Amino acid sequence: MLAVLMMAVLAIVSLLRKNLKGRHQLIWLLIIIFLPLFGPILYFLMIKRYRKVNLVKRRVGYFKQKH
Repeated sequence: MLAVLMMAVLAIVSLLRKNLKGRHQLIWLLIIIFLPLFGPILYFLMIKRYRKVNLVKRRVGYFKQKH
């Protein structure tokens, strides 16, 4: 039970530190709160994927500007 609570708190802290739009942040907050076991796990998996996609987009955008 304590581990689930700690995961939820860590996910909320991470969420508040991210630069997400208000609506997306609210949706993730509700998912984390109402799905205390699966919400944080889903959040961490999706945010990791989101970072990879944004990194690729930034690199592609950088090369398009150069050429």
